Amino acid sequence: MSVLVTGGFGYIGSHTVLSLLENNFDVVVLDNLCNSSDKSLLRVEELAGRKVRTYIGDVSDRSILRKVFSECDIDSVIHFAALKSVSESLTKPLLYYSNNLGATLALLDIMSEYEVNNFIFSSSATVYGTPEIIPLKENNNIGGTTNPYGTSKLFSEIILKDIAEANENFRIVCLRYFNPVGAHPSGLIGESPNGVPNNLVPYLTKVAIGQLPFLQVYGNDYPTKDGTGVRDFIHVMDLAEGHVAALNKIKSQSGLKIYNLGTGIGYSVLELIATFERINAVKVPYKICPRRPGDIAECWSDPMLANKELGWSAKRDLSVMLKDSWRWQQMNPEGYSDN
Repeated sequence: MSVLVTGGFGYIGSHTVLSLLENNFDVVVLDNLCNSSDKSLLRVEELAGRKVRTYIGDVSDRSILRKVFSECDIDSVIHFAALKSVSESLTKPLLYYSNNLGATLALLDIMSEYEVNNFIFSSSATVYGTPEIIPLKENNNIGGTTNPYGTSKLFSEIILKDIAEANENFRIVCLRYFNPVGAHPSGLIGESPNGVPNNLVPYLTKVAIGQLPFLQVYGNDYPTKDGTGVRDFIHVMDLAEGHVAALNKIKSQSGLKIYNLGTGIGYSVLELIATFERINAVKVPYKICPRRPGDIAECWSDPMLANKELGWSAKRDLSVMLKDSWRWQQMNPEGYSDN
């Protein structure tokens, strides 16, 4: 029996595939390479000492999905494949709705056709919208999302809730991520966005290595400890291990389960910059810019439910996250396109 990982060439996907292989799962990957590189999986195979069966194609394409499900003995699905830029979603909402919802619907349709009932969904803390209470718990209100990316995740969660209620055989886990950063400690796999990064840490490391002139800090007038946005940053390897924990638990559950994956600690943008400079002994020039549409002041998690029910907790602190991010950047100045 195999686990299908959609988007398995991507940042979170590749680290999760490695964790799955290290935990003796057989893995099949489907990816369209729109924002990823096949070199990531070659490096995963190098680290794991095992080969991965791969298919190149779009998750919204039912014909490629039928090929995968007919040729492989799929038992469970981890669904990462999606467009993920908050800022891009504000300018291309139709693209985000058609891609993210279309792929999820197609995948669920083919899973039903082949009677595959274990589904782990890559969700996001953005479904909480502007937080009413901090830290965020899974039973807090969702909705009021501030960008189409977050709304596409919210709509997907609503669809999954309806499916779980309609089909008692379906077992679904939604993992609400906070802010994934870091890289594998080997420096062989990490985050390699196309073009100028949209996320804070890869942008910061490109400034630190001299590829970009300065880091843009969007807003210093939020009602936070230093006026900059506060986020819950989680190491990508902790996140990957959260998926393995969910997969180990899913067959003993029923219906839909939702878990936050975060550290439960909020760091401001300026705190993150200062930590990066201190532990890596490198200066990061930055400029304060106007607030960015779709951003909120602060967002961090209460991860205790995942700790209690999945036996999972984040183990790596911010210093480890930023050391590993910097090692990846130094070893791969242009990401996977270096090689």
